[in-house]
Amino acid sequence: MLFVRRFAAGAVIVLLAVGLTVLASLRFGGRFEPAADSAPVTGAGIDRATGRDIARLQEHLRAQPKDATSWAALGLAYVEQARVTADPSFYPKAAAALDRSLRVSPKDNEPALSGQGALAAARHDFTAALRLAGQALKINPYGTRAHAVRVDALVELGRYEEADKAVRHADSIKPALPIFTRYAYVQELRGRPGLAERVLRQAAVSATDPADVTYVRTQLGELAWNRGDLRAAEREYAAALRTDPHWLPAIDGRARVRAARGDAAAALRDRQALVARAPLPSYVVALGELYEARGMQAQAREQYGVAGAWAALARSNGVATDFEGAITAADHGDRTAALLAARTEWGRRKSVHVADALAWALHVNGKDKEALGYARQAVRTGYRNATFLYHLGVIEKSLGHTADARRDLKAALALNPHFSDLHAPLARKALKELS
Repeated sequence: MLFVRRFAAGAVIVLLAVGLTVLASLRFGGRFEPAADSAPVTGAGIDRATGRDIARLQEHLRAQPKDATSWAALGLAYVEQARVTADPSFYPKAAAALDRSLRVSPKDNEPALSGQGALAAARHDFTAALRLAGQALKINPYGTRAHAVRVDALVELGRYEEADKAVRHADSIKPALPIFTRYAYVQELRGRPGLAERVLRQAAVSATDPADVTYVRTQLGELAWNRGDLRAAEREYAAALRTDPHWLPAIDGRARVRAARGDAAAALRDRQALVARAPLPSYVVALGELYEARGMQAQAREQYGVAGAWAALARSNGVATDFEGAITAADHGDRTAALLAARTEWGRRKSVHVADALAWALHVNGKDKEALGYARQAVRTGYRNATFLYHLGVIEKSLGHTADARRDLKAALALNPHFSDLHAPLARKALKELS
């Protein structure tokens, strides 16, 4: 897999990603990968490198304003800058640059269409992302970036069988590491974690670029974490960080492992560093929950407030934040608002992650009978997620379905006894009450 692709004269390097979704999804959704020819990069110097790319492109376009390819590259660079800085104000700039590219070259402009698809995904408009990817693929059926956008959009829309077909098709016509990693994630979502791991192991063997190695090893760490294998998760995150000590998803994983091992001080240092670097909801809420688990309520409330502020900023820049808002508000905010946000998001897409979010929002609002159906939908594909099982068990317990609740709470803790700093202890408490 390549982490860079040349778009314009002068060897301009542009990094691609779907934006804030990538990191937020590590906590709030699936391991949504970047719609790009590469995995995301967030090393220590990557924001400076992207800034230099933007400056170089801007200078080039002042001299060559009709260079459509460079306008597309600039738009993608803005998407990347939004991701690495957690600043969604770059998204309108990205949209303007990509629109300019299409005005300059309205016919067969595959880079701009693929870029618009990546931007749409970054803003959580997965229906538009799917449409734009389809338009790009009509121009270039072999475009890895467009195939990646298409698979990611289908996954986030909850259309898993179609995503499976799409990723197999992409692999058959142009095998590439971005496709392998997506193939693995689709298999995990469909209840085949063993196959997902085998695919990622093969991807790790084929990876030669250090950034590729970092990304794949982090994904292997996520698989290990999801099945509660702390030793394997720690090993994979450490391998990723040996290649890039500043790779944020691996630091996030290491923080979880450290907290699970009882080293709260080290976990707190990691979490504080993550928030200082990228104040995304996934990192901010995780820090807040770690504070709350340690009895530091004031500090926790401050972090939840930061997550709300980020959501407001993101919305003002065209990002749909109902999913993240529902997850955060259900546990740490306005429960009525959480339910409204979850219902709104369910109207847009029917993924297992949104089903789980809606089930939990219904539960905290006392609507357990309705919640049960959505909680069951969340586990319908066979995807093994301890949080989903915990939510299902709690809802069943509230309805008096004792045997089912005991089964699913046990399953959650057996899968990963450390799945949440806050909720794993509550799962144990609920199971004890049932016993």
